[in-house]
Amino acid sequence: MTELPTNPSHDRTDLATVTYLHGALSAADPGPTPAAPALGGTTGASDKAAVVESARHVLEGEVTVSELEVAKETDLDTFDDRPLIPAWMKSPEGWAMYSGMFYRARIRDYRRWVRRQRTDRGHAAQFVRGRRRIGDWVKGFEGIQLQAVAHQAHIAASQARSAARTARFTPGLMKNKKAVAQQSADRAQTVAMKAIAEHKKLRTQHRRAYGVRVGVAYGPPMAAITTGFLTAGWIGATAGSLATFAGGAVAGRHQVTEETDWSTDWRSIGDGDAMTAPVLDAAFRAAKVIGADESLAIVKMPMLDARGAWSAMVDLPPGIPAKKAMRSVSEIASAFGVEDAQINLAKAKGKGARSGRLEIYVARELPFTEGAAPGPLLALEAATNFWGRIAIGPDVRGLPISISVVERSGLVGGEPGAGKSASGNVILLAAALDPRVILWLADGKAGGDLEPFADLCEYFEGDADPEAFHDMLVEAVADMKARYALLKKLGKRKVTEELANKYPLLRQKLLWVDELMFYTTDDEHGKKITKLLRNLVSRGRAAGIVTFCATQKPGSDVVDTSLRDLLSIRWALRCTTPEASDTILGKGAAAAGYSAKSIEPEMRGAGLLWAEGSNPVLTRADYYTDDQVELLASRAYDLRKAAGTLPEGPTTLADQLRAKGEDDANVLAVLVDVFDAYDQTAKEDGAEADLDWLPGTVLVNALQAAGLTISPEKLGRLVVREADEKKKRAWEDSTSALNGFPLAAVLRTIQTKYGLTA
Repeated sequence: MTELPTNPSHDRTDLATVTYLHGALSAADPGPTPAAPALGGTTGASDKAAVVESARHVLEGEVTVSELEVAKETDLDTFDDRPLIPAWMKSPEGWAMYSGMFYRARIRDYRRWVRRQRTDRGHAAQFVRGRRRIGDWVKGFEGIQLQAVAHQAHIAASQARSAARTARFTPGLMKNKKAVAQQSADRAQTVAMKAIAEHKKLRTQHRRAYGVRVGVAYGPPMAAITTGFLTAGWIGATAGSLATFAGGAVAGRHQVTEETDWSTDWRSIGDGDAMTAPVLDAAFRAAKVIGADESLAIVKMPMLDARGAWSAMVDLPPGIPAKKAMRSVSEIASAFGVEDAQINLAKAKGKGARSGRLEIYVARELPFTEGAAPGPLLALEAATNFWGRIAIGPDVRGLPISISVVERSGLVGGEPGAGKSASGNVILLAAALDPRVILWLADGKAGGDLEPFADLCEYFEGDADPEAFHDMLVEAVADMKARYALLKKLGKRKVTEELANKYPLLRQKLLWVDELMFYTTDDEHGKKITKLLRNLVSRGRAAGIVTFCATQKPGSDVVDTSLRDLLSIRWALRCTTPEASDTILGKGAAAAGYSAKSIEPEMRGAGLLWAEGSNPVLTRADYYTDDQVELLASRAYDLRKAAGTLPEGPTTLADQLRAKGEDDANVLAVLVDVFDAYDQTAKEDGAEADLDWLPGTVLVNALQAAGLTISPEKLGRLVVREADEKKKRAWEDSTSALNGFPLAAVLRTIQTKYGLTA
């Protein structure tokens, strides 16, 4: 049985609403809200005034929002080249991280020392160089001067001997020549004597300095070895020898002019190593984002935030766009030693943004695996504003993400168990807590996830019935046409919040379809449903109709591409393949680095949300337990009751007949009520079968009691019976059989005359 919806009461005014966003405090009192013009409706003046006064009393001026603690934002640019060390670093967890870093550093130092020993910079090579340097220092430079002076003395002596021989063998008869030769011999002898004396002096000084340097260079080592041996035997001698070896190695060190990395241990942020410029360069080179001889330019230094995550902003080398790095998320994550989901690469936005500027964020642990904080709507005691921004949840950095759904539509997809129901609750609860929003919900899996919202819906299909959902869409298209007719009459192009508050017909409507696959793959109604949905999504947004569809894998066999491409908001929860992710986010998203396959199974409720901006954002929806959903639905019921926007519920067949306003319809309505009353009485007495026949006298008496004058003959002409239905039957204590009317004949008449079914 398909129950037709009824129109809610439209007697209401502009509603004072509060839009809740993460981190918001209670707003200051803006002053008295001017009274809005009364809205049209079908109720009386007194009822209208009561509803308006009730709505104002609840929703205007008495809204309280519990205050939340707001974390003060820190301008990281005010720091110098030192990383920001938050308070948690001094906690036991922080000290444990420090200890781990210290231990890994010592292990790497030891490995580096072992590898270094095989090179010319090992300690053995340093000792050999040190011994040579000490020997050269012990010899000193006096030996060169001594040799020079000895050479000069030798030459002077040779010249003196030659001059003496010349003077000796010059004949006496040559008195002048002999005197000159004698004077030359005397001068040469004087020079030779001085040179020899200088040589002796320098040789004495050299021996003295050499002895001092020998004592300085070799005395301490010999003293250390001897003292150690005399004090502790061979152990002491060994210690002295090691000290001597260390001294020689220190003396053999030399300045390193070329850059050398002695360690082959990879620096891993996942192992607790700090993010530094060399670590970033090495990671991007390993991922082949930049060349072996290229490096990154640090725009904002790597630093820790209060969550223990590293963040930095870099400029890629000229000619390399940020998108190239974003396509290599897996390679960069591997180089960092973390999971793909722990790293977030985004093109820089805002002032100073450029094509090659990249924001890097590496979470300390896998994000979205900790317990979710209480949803923000629990702290809200007022109505939301579905025309404003809707708080979705935090991103990987803990920053709140909000979206606007005005004039938009959305698609939510992911594998079973990825958190579609919990994610959908964020949008559904925001809509339910705005009393102005009309809810039309369809549950394609009939699992009960949408049941808490059933009492708030004007139209609710919870039995996974494709035919009923098709009828819902037919009604929605008819409503869309009525909205456009009113807009054309008003001379407006689209629905605005002001128009929606003034005209009840233009109130925002949310059409939510869960497990769309069940409806669109139906053999009989699937193509019709797709066509109607495409009509609603393409034309309904300007009429104030917001459509959201949720399904496991929205492939072309489930959602026609002509419909899927019209859904502007995409939310991809975890998928099993990159191709499945692309069916939600669009072709090429996975190749650009945005794949829902990288979301780990532990990250329930997390997904790539592409609603605003040029790139999807990894976000986890705020989580509400079943009890919290029930609580908020109850709060939404009270808000709608106070605002007069609660749906009146399904209309009975008798009420539908009375709504026709015709005499025959009123007669048939009384007959339906009489059959229902007698059937209920019979069941209370223990009857198992439904009551399907009543005597004509009983029906005529009931009609007369209801103020309708009708004869049995006229009743017979109105309710036409077939031949076998005119047979007389026994009735209670009657002694004879009576003429009567079967219920089937009454229902057949109603369907034939008015097209209504029970």
